[in-house]
Amino acid sequence: MGDGSERRCCVFMPWRAGVSGGGGTGTAGFFRGGVVLWVFFGVLVLFSGGTAPGGALVSWGSQKTADDELNDVVKIAAGGYHSLALKSDGSVVGWGANWYGKASPPVGDDFAGVAGGRSHSLAVRNDGTLVGWGYDYYGQASPPGGSGFSAAAGGKRHSLALRSDGSIVGWGDNGYGQASAPGGGGFVAIAAGDYYSVALKGDGSIVAWGDDSYGQTSPPGGGGFVAIAAGKNHGLAIRGDGSLVGWGRDSDGQASPPAGGDFVGIAAGDKHSLALKSDGSIVCWGSDRYGQASGPSGSDFVAIAAGADHSLGLKGDGSVVAWGSNEEGQVGVPCGIDFTAAAAGGYHGLALEEDGSVSGWGGDWYGQASPPGEDDFVEISTGAEHSLGLRGDGSIVGWGSNTDGRGYYLGQAEAPGGNDFVSTAAGGYHSLGLKSDGSVAGWGLDNYGQASAPGGVEFSAIAAGGYHSLGLKNDGSVVGWGSNTDVGGSYIGQADAPEGKDFVAIAAGTYHSLGLKSDGSVVGWGSDDYGQISCPPGNDFAAIAAGDEHSLALKRDGSIVGWGSDEYGRASAPAGHNFLGVSAGFYHSLALEEVDCNRNRILDKYEVDSDGDEIIDECDNCPDVASFDRGDRDGDGIGDACDCPCTGDMNGDGWVSPSDASSMVSELLAYKSCYYWKRVERGACSDFNNDLWLSASDVSAVVSELLPYASNYYWVQCPE
Repeated sequence: MGDGSERRCCVFMPWRAGVSGGGGTGTAGFFRGGVVLWVFFGVLVLFSGGTAPGGALVSWGSQKTADDELNDVVKIAAGGYHSLALKSDGSVVGWGANWYGKASPPVGDDFAGVAGGRSHSLAVRNDGTLVGWGYDYYGQASPPGGSGFSAAAGGKRHSLALRSDGSIVGWGDNGYGQASAPGGGGFVAIAAGDYYSVALKGDGSIVAWGDDSYGQTSPPGGGGFVAIAAGKNHGLAIRGDGSLVGWGRDSDGQASPPAGGDFVGIAAGDKHSLALKSDGSIVCWGSDRYGQASGPSGSDFVAIAAGADHSLGLKGDGSVVAWGSNEEGQVGVPCGIDFTAAAAGGYHGLALEEDGSVSGWGGDWYGQASPPGEDDFVEISTGAEHSLGLRGDGSIVGWGSNTDGRGYYLGQAEAPGGNDFVSTAAGGYHSLGLKSDGSVAGWGLDNYGQASAPGGVEFSAIAAGGYHSLGLKNDGSVVGWGSNTDVGGSYIGQADAPEGKDFVAIAAGTYHSLGLKSDGSVVGWGSDDYGQISCPPGNDFAAIAAGDEHSLALKRDGSIVGWGSDEYGRASAPAGHNFLGVSAGFYHSLALEEVDCNRNRILDKYEVDSDGDEIIDECDNCPDVASFDRGDRDGDGIGDACDCPCTGDMNGDGWVSPSDASSMVSELLAYKSCYYWKRVERGACSDFNNDLWLSASDVSAVVSELLPYASNYYWVQCPE
């Protein structure tokens, strides 16, 4: 986001939803409880009745969320615009820019180390072999075979590996000799910059080779060094006394480290640098354009990593904190379980929270991912480079680009006045607003008439594509307006909707359109250059989304089908999820995954689990009492020991049997119905008469009813 804010990296980003609009990039659709919900280009969510289930955000394509929870992490690495984490189970997780698949590590649990290059990634397996993935034009992601490797490093177009015998191997682009490692052994650490390489020898001396345009291969002489790091064009090292030294390009002060002698770790990005102190705190310096040098407070960090313009910190509890540029999601999407809507634009995303506030991530060069700090939004929509928000009072506010990219003012983010709007849609360079009377207002680029909706028509939904728009009428028919041609001027008909009055949802992509029919089938029209309107057969679809050159559909079983261009994997939704919604951007896709209470586990660090039983409070019928008994007779996701009705009550007396004085004899009393025991120590602050009954559930909070079998336990009531 470029706001310098700290962000916890999450795997899933929950949201719920409001209504939505679209944006010249893609659309989104959602389904819940037999009701079709949708959002258009620029992705948004619409749930019936203004309510929605809790969900988790999953992203794939050019921008992706991590494939697993970011906890129990033991090592971190940052590439150009992506991030990597090695977990304690030996698996690797990647997130951020996924161009060429660089943030999609191979499956496995036998990894011992990770490294990120500019557009590729590397990992060392436990058996000493190497694996690479991502951009491989220069062979930088194709490591040599064999075993005996102990570490790897990735540069812009080249890679290095350190063998256990202390020798170094280099591969990939060698235009500056950066992949021609010095012979011999005795090396203990390696680092790779853009077009140069650095190595630390066992005697504490530093060797560097490759491009020396900024003095980056001219490190300080002598010995006594214990650690090294290589940025884009500058290097860093830690001396044995804990002090720092820098060399190479110093345009933003990135090679001028702070004084002091208590540093234990270093990391170098493009124009910024990080250092870890012995007390677990982080110090940053250099360029702070994106907040990459504004590190988090705290003294519980154990490792650091620096990407081009973002930074990572690993905490002692195995969690990861990220800050700096989030242009490709490398810092992460917002965390939490109280999101009600999400929207994917050209290269950015938005999420609407339950309190009416909005968070943004991704490309923010026009401020499109930096929403206003308000808390009265009920809907969001995203275009190619601008965003819209609908307030609770029916007014619209926009942010992001107001030009065509060449500097010509269009005003697509300048929303009209009025407070009678019920929905929005953001297109490529134009915007739409649906009013309570069914009419549509348009603004921004109108060279094809895409912002000039037909009058005298009552619409129930709208969608905005690249240069065309769609409207769903109350009678179930679809009307289109704007461009019907491709970029070359040839007719493709994206605004010429098919006849019929059985449509329940619409979606507008850059040059194509989709419609969902009442029988659950999907039809498409417009450009089919990549097969994006060659819709799959079947009548079990519940929601649709149209991106730049790809299409997505959510099936009633919770799976997602994609078709059209699959560049960067944007049309290949991950399997094994129960999705509630789907949305499509330019080169990435988003989906809403239902929070599964039956998992009995925490989904991310921001979810609350008051009793520590790994059932989040939102899913826990007894959030204040731990229920580690995983028995669940009624299959509701709440263990028998903490369920109401009390399914663990063998004798039906309202006492859960594991805490019952007698599980065979009924001691049922009126006031005991649907209560159960919780162990407590004497003198508990809520036990006013010290009889070990929680006072709020006590027959008398003044008179002791202490019974022998009640010793060390008190009643807690299960919520209905």
